[in-house]
Amino acid sequence: MITLTAHEQDMLDGKHGEAVALSMRIITELGRIRGAKKLIDVESVHIDGCIFYGQAGLDFANRLVELNAQVTIPTTVNVGSIDLIHPGLVLENTEREKWVADGARKIMAAYAELGVKQTWTCAPYQADSRPEFGSNIAWAESNAIVFANSVLGARTDRYGDFLDIAAAITGKAPYAGLHLDENRVGHVILDCSALSDRVLDIDITYPILGYIGGHIAGTKNPVYVGLPNDLSEDRLKALGAAAASSGGVALFHVVGRTPDAPTLEAVVSDASQVPVHHITPETLRDGREELCTATETQLDAVSLGTPHASVDEIRALYDLLVGGEAISPSVQFYINTGRTVLGQADELGLVKPLEALGVKFIVDTCAYITSVFRGQTKTVMTNSGKVAHYVPGNMGVDAVLATLEECVASAQSGVVTWDRELFHD
Repeated sequence: MITLTAHEQDMLDGKHGEAVALSMRIITELGRIRGAKKLIDVESVHIDGCIFYGQAGLDFANRLVELNAQVTIPTTVNVGSIDLIHPGLVLENTEREKWVADGARKIMAAYAELGVKQTWTCAPYQADSRPEFGSNIAWAESNAIVFANSVLGARTDRYGDFLDIAAAITGKAPYAGLHLDENRVGHVILDCSALSDRVLDIDITYPILGYIGGHIAGTKNPVYVGLPNDLSEDRLKALGAAAASSGGVALFHVVGRTPDAPTLEAVVSDASQVPVHHITPETLRDGREELCTATETQLDAVSLGTPHASVDEIRALYDLLVGGEAISPSVQFYINTGRTVLGQADELGLVKPLEALGVKFIVDTCAYITSVFRGQTKTVMTNSGKVAHYVPGNMGVDAVLATLEECVASAQSGVVTWDRELFHD
């Protein structure tokens, strides 16, 4: 049973309005299910419920607007189902596409009325919201959750739609799950010490490690040992996003790199009692093969930036493309990013030269969840484990997981080209 403070009871009883009372009912019921003894104050919220999945989500958002609800703490929003900045980029040809686009505009407008910061990104941690180590937050969206817990050392459970906006309105969340020390320990070890420095320097090593870790850990917390202690946030982002996609991972540790895990002993009290999985080049090769579903050699599209691309990732693409060969006219080339990051990249002079070469920037949404690919698109290359995992089922296209260099070279030639022996020295 949850014990509420007098102020929290007043909120639940409707003394602060029906929107607050409705939100408190959601929070306390989830707390009861999760076995929470009390509620806690949270410092920020990231909302996933702004994606248009159907009428129920829109009705809920509109009901909060009717009740004059407003967020009371800093609140960012995940991607929607349409790019509001680039009209026409998201397709509206079929009746379903028109229905989704119309619903997307309406639900995004409703959340804007609730007072959120209109970030429309799955990666608010890159530029819009950076919670401090140890702070309690209530974030939704799987990659945002796992990054906040793992890389920033903030504390959020794996929250979902409706609870996210309820927490933003009340500033409260159940004190349960990954808010608690005892639930942040490691449950399984992935030993990467057999991987060479060359393999550890390959960009897609990290989404594959995440994909493998998600399969092994499920909803538990994997611990990676033997990885570089100076891994970039982009590589940690790729690892976490894939782990949250193939499994239900909401927290991982990289010993010597992530803040909760300066040593193995800090997150695993007795390593002899924890399962150990040894990761080899063959493990990586097999993981990549699982994520590559394409059989065609003709390349139709490249999609980068899922989770949303950082300035550094946009710069890496710029360095490979600008001044080099042109993109084949038969290949669509997309990079997904957030509004704030796009503005920063534009100020650095990275955007317009890429656009001149045919690169299309997608903001506010992502190509793996909404209709962007044109014509009879069959084969998409990506360096994102999350895209490779989801895009066949979501968009009905085949995927090839490839390095950034392979994606660019294939886009220039129009032919799928990737090294099947990439991980072998």
